[in-house]
Amino acid sequence: MSGNGRTGDGHGRLGSMLSGLAVAVGCVFFLGGFAWGAVVYKPYTVPTGSMTPTVQAGDRILAQRIDGNEVHRGDVVVFTDPTWDANLPMVKRVVGIGGDRIACCGKDGRLTVNGKPIDEPYLHTKGPASAEDFTAEVPKGKLFLLGDERTASLDSRVHLDEAGQGSVPRDAVQARVDAVAWPMNGMVDRPQAFASLPGGVSSPGPLWLQLGAVLVGVVLILCGAAYGPIVARSARNRRGKVPAGAR
Repeated sequence: MSGNGRTGDGHGRLGSMLSGLAVAVGCVFFLGGFAWGAVVYKPYTVPTGSMTPTVQAGDRILAQRIDGNEVHRGDVVVFTDPTWDANLPMVKRVVGIGGDRIACCGKDGRLTVNGKPIDEPYLHTKGPASAEDFTAEVPKGKLFLLGDERTASLDSRVHLDEAGQGSVPRDAVQARVDAVAWPMNGMVDRPQAFASLPGGVSSPGPLWLQLGAVLVGVVLILCGAAYGPIVARSARNRRGKVPAGAR
């Protein structure tokens, strides 16, 4: 082997080492991104159209596994409650937490939380935020939940005459919806109308970081794997060139 630092097939030793390292690091990012996502997120299929247009019946969603104490107003959550349906995970939006007074509808037809009118651009229909007026006091440790399709959603309003006035315990929440995976409709936004209330809104989950890690892994793997063929082709091209005046 000559002292020019090249292997017998024309590959530079340093280049070969770096390409192998790129593939190895790429695999770590790629597999790590998927593993991280599997730990943090759980996929669900939306059972009904009560959250139209935010999510549709049959959509595949990615929901971040969280503790019920991490829920904020405006979150779209997956939960189960025996007084609603013991076996079916449901998807609704949190509009009130413990201590809140929820009322609808104000003079302008909007939902109010502790007397503050809430803009709800995510609602499926224009007009009043609820077809029927209601008020509810949310007990501590519980959540008041409504669907975005207010004309058809069976939500806390249906259970107003029960204990807790239709609210569900925080520990009934299994996860918070972050994105619609199929069809690929992207992230589910946090409503800014709730941001000015005490506690604000929740932060987005780490989905973009996980997708970024997977993408970086793919790029590194492809670049590392492409190094060998590119160098080999370049070497063949150099060997195939005839120096001027050599004929």
